[in-house]
Amino acid sequence: MYVIIIGCGRVGAELAKLVSSEGHDVVVIDKSQASFARLGNTFNGVTLVGNGFDRTLLKQAGIEKADAFCAVTNGDNTNLISAQVARKIFKVPKVIARVYDPQRAHIYKALGMDILSGTILFASLIRDKIVESRFSSYLIETKDLGVIEIEVHKDLAGKHVADLNAPGDFLVVAVRRVEGVLIPEPATVLKEKDILMAVVKVASLDKIRDRFDIGQRK
Repeated sequence: MYVIIIGCGRVGAELAKLVSSEGHDVVVIDKSQASFARLGNTFNGVTLVGNGFDRTLLKQAGIEKADAFCAVTNGDNTNLISAQVARKIFKVPKVIARVYDPQRAHIYKALGMDILSGTILFASLIRDKIVESRFSSYLIETKDLGVIEIEVHKDLAGKHVADLNAPGDFLVVAVRRVEGVLIPEPATVLKEKDILMAVVKVASLDKIRDRFDIGQRK
């Protein structure tokens, strides 16, 4: 893939190093030359100084052949404008913008943009730790569903996945065991010490917690 990243702060630099290390072509744009020091000596991508919504600079960065464009500066306006330019003018297939303000994130999501809000994600993560340490609503971008981990004890060992599923409330989607992770069939037999990953309706969390006697684990 050919990826352009706007912003070489902590998030942008880590993203650039990660994507580059996986063999993808990466271009990083930032207003400050000094920010590229975060990339380290092993980064083999391209760095350019300037604004992420400068069309001339974006063409120099190769945006016309870009597969993905990520705007992750510390300014919402810069990220949103850059993302709009990449999406509407250059027709980049995959455009992602980081937005701090939750209200703006909701507005731009409603307009069809792919928005990630660190504020919402971090607040959701903390909320999940308060409610249930093995529950994660931030993995699914909706307030209605979440993912929960459940360890299979003796009372569940030998049961089939279908015995646990509750339509509309709870669905086992993965099983982690010593030999690896598998996507289960309804007839999959559970083993003691298996870890179940299940999608759960947030409104049904207390009911599921009681059903599997998991309480509020720390």
